[in-house]
Amino acid sequence: MNRDAVLTNLESFVVRAKSRTYVGSGPKLLPYRLGSQDLQYAEGDWVYHDSYFGNSDFAGQEVVYYQGTPVWVQNYFGYLIRPDRITAAEAGAMIKESLTAMYREGRFLGGFTYAFGDLTYVDTSEGDVFRFQGQEWILRDGERVYPLRYHGGLVR
Repeated sequence: MNRDAVLTNLESFVVRAKSRTYVGSGPKLLPYRLGSQDLQYAEGDWVYHDSYFGNSDFAGQEVVYYQGTPVWVQNYFGYLIRPDRITAAEAGAMIKESLTAMYREGRFLGGFTYAFGDLTYVDTSEGDVFRFQGQEWILRDGERVYPLRYHGGLVR
């Protein structure tokens, strides 16, 4: 498979997998590591696994396997900076709603803004599915109440 074909297949698989796991409230697996929350999606030769720790302040890693070999990884860390202004449940609901709207566009990178009520979700990133970094945050009435940083790409 050439680079462009891999990019197209990998990126579309990642979008489908992300939309069917955390964002789609997919079923959780038994924890792979003590205290982790694990989700998985499989389709043909591709398998996606998301494993994270925490709730209001959390860290995790997503891995895509192709024919049993890890080929792509994303790491992330997010937290509430104003827990007096937003709960973990509110942030999670806003993230799920916002990412669902982004995934409907067939992508997970490239910048995105979504507003609902007094909350605004913003995502910015650099790069492509092969190598990227970015951040997302939630504003409540214009004040940043939650940030997350992420980065990843192909592994060899």
